[in-house]
Amino acid sequence: MQEPVLVRIEGHVMVVTINRPQVRNAISLAVAQALAAAMAELDANPALHVGIITGAGGNFCAGMDLKAFAFEGVEPVIEGRGFAGLCEAPPRKPLIAAVEGHAVAGGFEIALACDLIVASRSASFGLPEVKRGLVASAGGLMRLPHRIHIGLAMEMALTGDPITAAQAQGWGLVNRLVEPGDALRDALTLAARIDANAPLSVAASKRIIQGSRTWSDDEMFERQRSVAQVVNKSADAREGAAAFAEKRAAVWQGR
Repeated sequence: MQEPVLVRIEGHVMVVTINRPQVRNAISLAVAQALAAAMAELDANPALHVGIITGAGGNFCAGMDLKAFAFEGVEPVIEGRGFAGLCEAPPRKPLIAAVEGHAVAGGFEIALACDLIVASRSASFGLPEVKRGLVASAGGLMRLPHRIHIGLAMEMALTGDPITAAQAQGWGLVNRLVEPGDALRDALTLAARIDANAPLSVAASKRIIQGSRTWSDDEMFERQRSVAQVVNKSADAREGAAAFAEKRAAVWQGR
C-alpha cells in the first residue's frame, strides 16, 4: 500500500513529501495525520533543525481531496493543528516549501504556512475556493496579505485566478525561483545555509518575526527581550563569540 506521506532525514533536515501524485497530492485525512506527526517530530527532535515539505510526481499540492469531502464529508483537519495537520500550528522550527507544479487552494495555504518558498519556474499558485463555493479557511486569506500587497492578495482571493511562479517572485512571495525539477534540491541548499547557524537563534528569530505582527509599539521591545535574552545567555551564544574570536567554525549544542 502506498504511503500517503514520505519522510526522510538528511543530516539535520527533515524532508516531508506528500505522496499522492495520482490526485496531484490532494490532502486526505491520512495525509493530514501523517503531516501532523512529522511536524511534531520536527519540533520534538533536537537533532532536527529545518523542515522541507514538497510533493511527489511534479506537483506540490492541489488542496483538499474534494471527492472525499463531497461524497464522504471528510475534512482533512487535525484538532489543534488545523488543515493538513499544520496550517493552524506550523512547527516552531523553520519550514521550507519546495514547490513544483500546482500549489493551489489548500496546497497554497500549506505553502503560506511555511516560512520560505522555493519554486520551480513552472509552478503556479492560487486560491480558487470562490470558484467552488468555498472559502479559503486554512490561513490563506490571513497570511497572504502579510506576504504580498493587500490589493494583490484581494485580487487573488476574489477572482480565484492563479498566478505564475514568476509573478509570485515579483510580488515577494517566492524566495528562490529555479528550473523545473530543481525545487527540492535548491530547498535543501537553502536549508543547509539555515542549518549552519545556531538553532536556538534561528528558532527565536522566527518566533520574533511572526509574533511581532501583533505586538504594539509600546510592548514590542519588551516582548522581543523575553525571547532574545534566553538565547543571548545560552552556551551557544558564548560558543559563537569564542568561535569568532578564534577564527574557527562554531560547534552548536542547542543550549
